[in-house]
Amino acid sequence: MVQQVTDTRRPLARRWVRRGVLALASVITFLGVVLVVAAWTEDISIDSNTGYANAQVVADDFTRTLVRFYTSDGAEHIPQTGVLYPAGLRVGDVVQVEYRQDNPELVRVAGRGAIVTLLPVGLTLLGVWAVTVPTVWWLRRRM
Repeated sequence: MVQQVTDTRRPLARRWVRRGVLALASVITFLGVVLVVAAWTEDISIDSNTGYANAQVVADDFTRTLVRFYTSDGAEHIPQTGVLYPAGLRVGDVVQVEYRQDNPELVRVAGRGAIVTLLPVGLTLLGVWAVTVPTVWWLRRRM
């Protein structure tokens, strides 16, 4: 009797694990797509009303890179969310930035755009599905 209960639980457990792996991969894929769409949306917003300035990098940590720049009206801005696409910047660097004139909190490094998000997101999703597909196949085959 004990052997029969164990035999019926294993396929059920594998089915739930398989579904869980697929659900996790799907959520990660959804988040990657949302990240790319958000980057494109912010770029479109900046492009619709662009201002240009030279900015000094004042802080750089894992979560954000802060820059200080002056708008054409002479106001100083340090966007609290940080600058978009900050790869390679260090404290003290001076870079040209593009910002939305009616919302200087939305600022990106000049010449960079959402296209730079495609490689890291694409590689991440490729890795996720490269692990997911064989795992699901293996779990399905063992049933």
